[in-house]
Amino acid sequence: MFTSFSTALSALNATATAVDVVGNNLANLNTPGFKTNVVYFRDLVTQSLGAGLGETQVGFGTARPLTIRQFTQGAIQSSTGLLDAAVQGDGFFVTKNAQGNTLYTRAGNFQVDDAGNLKTNTGERVQGWTSLDSSTGVLDTNGAIGDIVVPVGAAKQPVASNQFTLDLNLNSSVAADVTSKFSSAIKLYDSLGSTHVLTVHFQKTAPSQWAYNVSIPGEEISGGTAGTPFDILGASGELTFGSDGLLTSPAPGSPIGFDIPGLSTGAADMRLDWNPYTTNNTARITQFGQPSAPSASSQNGSAAAQLIRVGLADGGKMLAQYSDGQQVIVGQVAMAGVRNPESLIAAGNNNYQVSARTATPAVGLPNQGGRGDIVGGAIESSTVDIAREFTQLIVLQRGYQANSRVITTVDELSQETINLKR
Repeated sequence: MFTSFSTALSALNATATAVDVVGNNLANLNTPGFKTNVVYFRDLVTQSLGAGLGETQVGFGTARPLTIRQFTQGAIQSSTGLLDAAVQGDGFFVTKNAQGNTLYTRAGNFQVDDAGNLKTNTGERVQGWTSLDSSTGVLDTNGAIGDIVVPVGAAKQPVASNQFTLDLNLNSSVAADVTSKFSSAIKLYDSLGSTHVLTVHFQKTAPSQWAYNVSIPGEEISGGTAGTPFDILGASGELTFGSDGLLTSPAPGSPIGFDIPGLSTGAADMRLDWNPYTTNNTARITQFGQPSAPSASSQNGSAAAQLIRVGLADGGKMLAQYSDGQQVIVGQVAMAGVRNPESLIAAGNNNYQVSARTATPAVGLPNQGGRGDIVGGAIESSTVDIAREFTQLIVLQRGYQANSRVITTVDELSQETINLKR
């Protein structure tokens, strides 16, 4: 009978711990990326009474309960934050604190400091890749992860045009004289980002044959005359079409190349390739019985531009948007997959750290190697179910009251036992 004191006290201690866990869950009802803790009770070793082999067993109460964090998926809610992101599926964002320790989090409400470092709202530096491949200019995600540093107020360097295309039709019905003249213009950029408008002139010289030449405004080139087009040396020739109206000469794989030296802007000389065919060798220029008209044009240069904003897109890509409308990938957020996430230890500020029982985290790109995906412009909500927690709180309260009653009853029985000798 007297072991009931310790038995009931163990239950009071365990129940108090469980109430603390429920209270912590409810306190984090609105914490982004928070995962609910669940309490599991366990009994203590029992004692056998009498001479039998376990016919009468009395336990010693309950041990300190186990708390296990359940890493279930939280609801993905849209957000207005440009740098907000949510993990959909398994995995964690990788961060580093001020001491250089690696931490893991599901909370994706990020921000950028004055130096351009991408950080959590509690100051941990988000890890990923920002290095560009020197040969391709594409973001290199094969190296080690590091702090993500995004450009802050930086101007985008201009890119000089070196290729352009024109999609157009030349009217096969016109006469082979000056009445067939037709021209199409295209805007290109030099190494300083200044624009130059080239005009490509066409004139029919014979059936299925057209002469072409390219000019630039005279004031934009040394030796030119303002207000007078300057014919570019080497940018002239003949176009020949077949009976089906498709271009036959120049042949596929033979782009028309020419140079533009002595630009008045002081930029480097331009070397341009005009390819009259698509990548699958389909002619861009046709000669059909329709009015001469352009349908499309393209070139690969761009002017200098100011950074407008930086945002985090789907897949964890950091996109920088510039004033010319271009978007450039400037970073990639890394993800870590953990096979047994319930073994992680909460480190505060929505972060977790590995324990001795944690499998080695596998760090890599989202949506690969069993890792989940990253949803841009969203936040993962807490997994706390308020109705479930309130129900659990009522059950724990009743359990605490019941065990308190056990102690009161055992105390009364003890007093009765003591009074027997009087």
